[in-house]
Amino acid sequence: MGELHFDFTKTARRRDILSDLLGRLPLESRTVITERADRAGVPDKHHHDLAEVLATIDGLAVSEHVKQDMRAVYRILAEAEATAHGCAVEQTHFHEVGNGEAVKNVLAIALAIEALDPDTITATPVQTGSGKVRCAHGELDIPAPATAAIIARGIPVCGELLEGELCTPTSAAVIWHFVDRFE
Repeated sequence: MGELHFDFTKTARRRDILSDLLGRLPLESRTVITERADRAGVPDKHHHDLAEVLATIDGLAVSEHVKQDMRAVYRILAEAEATAHGCAVEQTHFHEVGNGEAVKNVLAIALAIEALDPDTITATPVQTGSGKVRCAHGELDIPAPATAAIIARGIPVCGELLEGELCTPTSAAVIWHFVDRFE
């Protein structure tokens, strides 16, 4: 595949990113990726910190390339959480981003990108959304602090913001890791 382009002007949630990627693959490939993600060995538990997530990633039955992508995404997340909480990366505590479903979504995204094998990945500016979101830390402005910390690295955002949380910390980390260029 040459260029893979994402349109993030309406939503940039991780499930939407995954759905978009799977929709670009033939049905058989979608089934294989879903089955590989299910069988890879992601425990259905909450991962509390980066070391726990990395240990899970190291134990997955997937390629080293997919593991490297997943480690990079979770390193970005841990750095953003550390920035948001004013602590060391090793002291960060994952809430929603550490649940088994989030880890499995990142795995499936990495598997789908590996299957598509694009030469380059481009994207539009990102729709972060607006308003408030309820999370483990209470009610926060959108984008949440960890999302904002990742966006501040250089992810352009849409000028007109829609209502709701449309870019999460996990999706922002996925975007920052995989996208080569914003257009």
